[in-house]
Order: sequence, then C-alpha cells, then structure tokens
Amino acid sequence: QVQLVESGGGLVQPGGSLRLSCAASGSISSIYAMGWYRQAPGTQRELVATITSPGKTNYADSVKGRFTISRDKNTVNLQMNSLKPDDTGVYYCYVQAGIWNRRDYWGQGTQVTVSS
Repeated sequence: QVQLVESGGGLVQPGGSLRLSCAASGSISSIYAMGWYRQAPGTQRELVATITSPGKTNYADSVKGRFTISRDKNTVNLQMNSLKPDDTGVYYCYVQAGIWNRRDYWGQGTQVTVSS
C-alpha cells in the first residue's frame, strides 16, 4: 500500500503563513516528482507547485513569490506566505512515481482557509 499523510492545514488570516507537509510511505519507488494541488469550491483541481527529483520547481503564476516547495527524501513541504482569501481550498499532496512507467498517487486532502 501507498500512503500519503498530509498535515499543516488550518485557518489563517490574510497575510499570514502556513506550512503543509506530506510524507509518502509504503510500496512506492522511484519517486520522480512530488507536489501540491488545490481545489476551491466550484472549481477544478489546479496545480499549486511541484518539485522533481532533479530539483526543478514549478509554480502556479498565482503563487509565485509567495509559496516555496521543498523536498526531503519522501516528504514534500509547501511553505505558504502572504496568504490570500483566494488561496482557500482543499490542498492535495501529489506523487509521481516513475517516468516511462508512470504512476500517480494522491493524498486525501487538507483544508486551508484564509479568512479574516
């Protein structure tokens, strides 16, 4: 089994900070990329940030300069600063295992609410 355990979600005021973490464990190998997606009410799930094994990062334009993604072995972190109400949503941890024989894994999601 593959488990993605997410933590760090919660309620924060606009301008505040939050740090999300996701630990991958189980029968998973050759992790190529890890990252975070989010889904706000009434919207489709969208990419927030990813980081590949070579260390290349990719951010949504809306979070560039505010969010920082990092990885430590099988754990991916997302430091979120200067949070805005539009950042509110359910954040899902994502893992891509393999490149040619690709397998995708998703966490259960953690709620992030930015409100005053």
